Amino acid sequence: MASVDEKINLLHQKLEHIQQMGGEKQVERQHSRGKLTARERLHLLFDENSFVETGALRKHNCHYFGQEKKDIPADGVVTGYGTVDGRLVFAFAQDFTVSGGSLGEAHAAKIVELQKMAMKVGAPIIGMNDSGGARIQEGVAALSGFGDMFMQNTLASGVIPQICAIMGPCAGGAVYSPALMDFVYMVKGTSQMFLTGPKVVESVTGEQISAEDLGGAMTHNSISGVSQFAAEDDEDCIRQIRYLLSFLPGNNMEDAPVVDTGDDPARTDPALDHIIPDEANMAYDMYDIIKSLVDNGEYYEVLKHWAKNAITAFARMDGQTVGVVANQPKMMAGCLDYNASDKIARFVRFCDCFNIPLVTLVDVPGFLPGSQQEHAGVIRHGAKILYAYCEATVPKITVVTRKAYGGAYIGMCCRQLGADQVFAWPSAEIAVMGAEGAARIIFRKNTPEEREKLTEEYKQNFASPYQAAELGYVDAVIDPQNTRPYIINALKMLASKHEVHPSKKHGSMPL
Repeated sequence: MASVDEKINLLHQKLEHIQQMGGEKQVERQHSRGKLTARERLHLLFDENSFVETGALRKHNCHYFGQEKKDIPADGVVTGYGTVDGRLVFAFAQDFTVSGGSLGEAHAAKIVELQKMAMKVGAPIIGMNDSGGARIQEGVAALSGFGDMFMQNTLASGVIPQICAIMGPCAGGAVYSPALMDFVYMVKGTSQMFLTGPKVVESVTGEQISAEDLGGAMTHNSISGVSQFAAEDDEDCIRQIRYLLSFLPGNNMEDAPVVDTGDDPARTDPALDHIIPDEANMAYDMYDIIKSLVDNGEYYEVLKHWAKNAITAFARMDGQTVGVVANQPKMMAGCLDYNASDKIARFVRFCDCFNIPLVTLVDVPGFLPGSQQEHAGVIRHGAKILYAYCEATVPKITVVTRKAYGGAYIGMCCRQLGADQVFAWPSAEIAVMGAEGAARIIFRKNTPEEREKLTEEYKQNFASPYQAAELGYVDAVIDPQNTRPYIINALKMLASKHEVHPSKKHGSMPL
């Protein structure tokens, strides 16, 4: 009978074997592709010596196609928990060096158990996907594993932050767990996502396309909007994830951590007084305003490369995390379209889930006109913004910098959509439409000379913030240079905001 020392040695041998993953050759192949291994990725993510592995000895139970003879260390996925900047985080990393990181029943069970534990204790979960897909030898058992993961993704939505990093292939049904999570990162050159790969596409449709063009990082960051962040390599991806976590609470019952940024909350910026051009049709860069308002000019943009006519970003104001939503006059004049509508609505809902106040900067001439927009359902997509803002109960502060016309004005969190404080710059034009367009309709029967005079009168009366302020739709018309202290004071005032909507199972969002 083996002694205790022998039993302990056996344990060490097993654990050491598991640490080797797919073996030296497979690890070298992984590195030659410009990718880190699963364990290297987790080592970079977590604080030093904080990672605790779970389920390391888990094994598959497949007895088909010679699988019972196959050694699959940790069943192709490393799972566990640790701390990131001292805060509890759960994570799993698929191991491409072991059977291509393929997902079988035990592999999925490890992830599902991790998801459940993260929910129990209220901590974010991060998935690092690098897998050839379902383990074909396990058949429907592998597919059921995906289903279990999707169920946990859905139950965790709005309860804990869910972040996914695509760090290799992710195809077929495997793409839907990332798609159900809050944020998706992709690594340029080494990651792909698609339901059907290039060969299947070619065989069915005849279209020839590379994996990178079909589902690479920039495809999904700039064309589809499936991925919110692009990274240069694995190290950059993990660094960005750690940075994102610094803005987020651990769960929906907590507030995001407050950070001492050293930036004066009473700081003003005289440059803002001159940032709006005198000509209403001239563009300016909304990023300049954002940089001026937030702590140390620092923000982290979400979906930077997609729907660039809208800006969504995390930032801090007096150390508190805020979600910034803004129109970008330099792109499509800041018009809303169907993609920008989706971008804003999803970001607003995430911030509301996790108690992050919303700061909305408005310069919007309307929804983008045209048959292409109408046929693509801009009405349905635009309704998502209305729904998201109306549903949100976090503090909502709106600043109108210039144009705020028609339905787009309403959509960008006006008073009636629940804005707690609405500020306007003297350059703000809050109206149904631009003065010239309105005058052409209202004064169409007048002579050109009369129309010119009446247009100027219309501008004075309606193309300004003052009528809205007189009617109570704007709380204050402010000097642009004082915008930062106005917002921060409003955030402090709204810190104890409590708002309850009618009791219901859930609303029917216009998806």
